[in-house]
Amino acid sequence: MSKIVEVDREACIACGLCVSVAPEVFRLEGGSSIAYNPQGADESIIQQCLDGCPVTAIFWQD
Repeated sequence: MSKIVEVDREACIACGLCVSVAPEVFRLEGGSSIAYNPQGADESIIQQCLDGCPVTAIFWQD
């Protein structure tokens, strides 16, 4: 079963890192990032976004 990524929009500071790494998954909308296509890239690419997020606003859904 593949993982689904989510963004804590309250914590997100809209730095754009996730959008630059995985634009097929994330976009900036309303002052924060959203995962508009949560399974739109390999998990390893999405994991780079999780690891690089400066406020740890990106996470795998339980």
